[in-house]
Amino acid sequence: QVHLVESGGGLVQAGGSLRLSCVASGVIFSANAMAWYRQAPGKQRELVAAITDGGNTHYADSVKGRFTISRDNAKNTVYLQMNSLKPEDTAVYYCRLPRWDYWGQGTQVTVSS
Repeated sequence: QVHLVESGGGLVQAGGSLRLSCVASGVIFSANAMAWYRQAPGKQRELVAAITDGGNTHYADSVKGRFTISRDNAKNTVYLQMNSLKPEDTAVYYCRLPRWDYWGQGTQVTVSS
C-alpha cells in the first residue's frame, strides 16, 4: 500500500518562506518521479513542480525562481522550498507519485498580504 504524507504547510506573510515535505512509503521511492500540485479555492489543480528519479526538475512559470523541488532518497522524502511567497500562492498543496497516480492528503498554505 502506497502512502504519501505531506507536512509543512501553514500561515505566512507575503515575502516569507515555507518548506513542504512529503514522505512516501510502500514504493521504491528512488525509482520514481515525484511532483507537487496545488489547488486554490475555485480553481483547477495545477502542477507546481516535478522531479525525476535522476533529479531533473520542472517548474510552473508562476513559481520559477522562487520555489525549489528536491528529494532525499535515503529518507523517501520530496521537498518543496517556497521562498518569496505571494498571496496568490495560497492553496492546498498535494504531493503526487505520477507513475501510479497516488496522491497525498494535502497541506494548506496560506499567504497573507
